[in-house]
Amino acid sequence: MIIVMNKDVTEEQIGAVVQKIQDLGHEVNISRGTNRTVIGAIGDESKLDPESFDSMPGVEYSMHIVKQYKIVSRESHKQDSIIDVRGIPVGGKQIQVIGGPCSVETPEQMDLAAQQVAAAGCRLMRGGAFKPRTSPYTFQGKGVDGLAIFRQAADKYNLPIVTELMDVRMLDTFLEHDVDVIQIGTRNMQNFDLLKEVGRIKKPVILKRGLSATISEWLMAAEYIAAGGNHNIIFCERGIRTFETAYRNVMDVTCVPVLKRETHLPVIIDPSHAGGKAWMVPALARAAIAAGADGLLVEMHPNPCEAWCDADQALNPQEFKDLMGSLRGIAEVIGRTL
Repeated sequence: MIIVMNKDVTEEQIGAVVQKIQDLGHEVNISRGTNRTVIGAIGDESKLDPESFDSMPGVEYSMHIVKQYKIVSRESHKQDSIIDVRGIPVGGKQIQVIGGPCSVETPEQMDLAAQQVAAAGCRLMRGGAFKPRTSPYTFQGKGVDGLAIFRQAADKYNLPIVTELMDVRMLDTFLEHDVDVIQIGTRNMQNFDLLKEVGRIKKPVILKRGLSATISEWLMAAEYIAAGGNHNIIFCERGIRTFETAYRNVMDVTCVPVLKRETHLPVIIDPSHAGGKAWMVPALARAAIAAGADGLLVEMHPNPCEAWCDADQALNPQEFKDLMGSLRGIAEVIGRTL
């Protein structure tokens, strides 16, 4: 950690900061410039709190110089991590598209959706058994019955399943149904008790970005999972909230190269929730892959007009198949496969 002193700092004030650092068991390095004096604290940064120095006389500001998200950081693991989902790699040279409906509705709907997802060339399937909805009066998902329906439909086509965990009390139920990838939704990105619990298991976790979360907050949320021992984490950008009202959310494609620089973990994008309209999804999906995303989370419904949830943003089977075809061309250009 470094403590930057004010221009008019006194030797007494410098001495007080130095003494505090030493009392905390750290070594001290003092660098005196023309306009500023910078004091470096050498040792375990986790034991130092910048706020405890910022209020001291003569201190302009203090800051950590080592990232607090140590496990998920690129500094701790130089090579890209590849997350294994039942033999399917997420990350690396191969791009994965996770397709399926917003919610589990009926066995017939899920059987047909699984068939169409597999036919389009997807190797993983998404679907919500538990649905976090803005209104308490809208469809909340079929719950445990939905997990059983989803599992049965996906197994016919050997598709690993991705579904959202909302309540820590349901984790054992998810494990009983052998959910392959647990999704932590945007509203739970900073549900720290939930993050700690999925950190104690080894199942892959898709961590969606919060509506107004910074990159740093997102990385720190992932660190909660990693600190528990589960390093099988996949970041998912799903759009952030801004002043714009022309579309549902702003798909922050800029986060892809930033995350690729900051972390070794895979990064995927959900263009369906970003745009909120089916006609936007193909363009956003192609942009995500061109920017370097490791995969996509795309909503596809056998008959979007009859969807119980988020009908406006779901692609129909033909649209989904066409999208997969266009993505293969982009993947090839950037030296990857779909």
